[in-house]
Amino acid sequence: MTGAAAAIAPESDGPGPVVTADDASTGTDFDTWERQLVSTGSGVCANPIRLHGRIDAIDRATGETRTVYKTWTDVAVPDPDGRPDIEEIIRVSAPLHFACGNRRESVCPACSALYKRDARQLVRAGLVGGKGISDTVATHPCVFATLTAPSFGPVHARRMRGKTVLPCRPRRDARDRRCPHGRDISCPVRHMDEDPRLGRPLCPDCYDYDAAVLFNLHAGQLWKRFTTYLPRHMARLAGVTGKQLRTDLRIRYVKVAEYQARGLVHFHAVIRLDAPGDDYAPPPARYDAALLCDAVRSAAAAVRWAADAGPGRPAVRLGFGAPQGTDVRPVRRDDITRSGKPLNHQAVANYIAKYATKSADVPGLPDTRIRHASEITALRCPAHHKRMLTAAWSLGAQDATGDPRLRRWAHMLGYGGHFLTKSRRYSVTFGQLRRARAEHRRLERHPDGERDPWDRPLDDTVVLILKTWTYAGTGYTRATPGAELALTSADRARAHDN
Repeated sequence: MTGAAAAIAPESDGPGPVVTADDASTGTDFDTWERQLVSTGSGVCANPIRLHGRIDAIDRATGETRTVYKTWTDVAVPDPDGRPDIEEIIRVSAPLHFACGNRRESVCPACSALYKRDARQLVRAGLVGGKGISDTVATHPCVFATLTAPSFGPVHARRMRGKTVLPCRPRRDARDRRCPHGRDISCPVRHMDEDPRLGRPLCPDCYDYDAAVLFNLHAGQLWKRFTTYLPRHMARLAGVTGKQLRTDLRIRYVKVAEYQARGLVHFHAVIRLDAPGDDYAPPPARYDAALLCDAVRSAAAAVRWAADAGPGRPAVRLGFGAPQGTDVRPVRRDDITRSGKPLNHQAVANYIAKYATKSADVPGLPDTRIRHASEITALRCPAHHKRMLTAAWSLGAQDATGDPRLRRWAHMLGYGGHFLTKSRRYSVTFGQLRRARAEHRRLERHPDGERDPWDRPLDDTVVLILKTWTYAGTGYTRATPGAELALTSADRARAHDN
């Protein structure tokens, strides 16, 4: 393979004749164009990668070479001067479209939907088995934990008691209703879900924007420290040594990061207990879901991280909002005397998959990196989030913290970590799911098995398959019709799934 796109070349299931978006937009064969997108792995991507190249087969015994597929056709056209014995060869190119694979729903709905389905299967396999995971995991102690950020200042919030919406911040004492800046920080409103005030500070001058951005920046380190502390607190609560705990069990998890309305990330995690080994055996009965819930709360409360705030300023001590900011509930366990109402495994899988494809859902925030401070000034987004962007950019300056990540991830409000991560033995991987899907497409197209150009069963020891691809660009050649058709096709697919 050659070119920058070699690493993302499609599977060798051999795409069929190429129908371009331009042909489909004229009504010639929309269904054929749509089928080609699915068969090549591009789904109905709104912003695909264009590849030029070919697939050749070489007989290892004879050295004979035959072309299996190429993205161009040589067409003979008459000589423009009318000479009958002369023809001009023109190469007509139709690039192969390959899915962008973007996780964000705001960037590519089709690739995001595919990522969401894979995330749902990944989480569900770790809860009830399947996809090569033993069904016995359904009996293991398992909890769903939410670890949120602490308060950096009073904000508008939607408070609930059961199904009743409570007033946001009621204050009876007039002295408690004024902040040091003289602003009224009480709010008797019962906010609805779509209220734009949710997450916005009641007094922007009281809100600690620098600490909020630093929390987002170091959220990954806080989670890593939490996973280090959790076995220790589990051992202490169980009354055993750390060595004995490692002999008895392993802690597996999958977690997803989600933006709150105030622009801070928090983590949703499925945490499961297994016996040591690769056979997914249950742990000893003494380690139950109630004990795991207590250990999660205790470990989250102990996590601390000192973040540099710049020269002449004290370090900012960061942690999760424990204990009020840590919600832990068991998943399908009988022992719930100390743990609250258990959750359904399907609801947990759907919830995590939903947020695995979300970014900061704020109108006006950029999807790409900010290159200059003037770009922040020109943004038309809420003032609260603009101040977070400004704080991230300012803290990233050389005369402040000098941390380049703050400016690199300013458009993400300081958070630059992965949105879905898991421990190694929790369940299957995204790579395994992608390979299974490619194999399924191959079997659909070749139910009797693939055959080589010499009409023999395809065998890697007999025939060498060479793929040569070069990067030709991103997006459709004519952006408007191609993108619109892809979005139309994606909408049809989602309607069919529902």
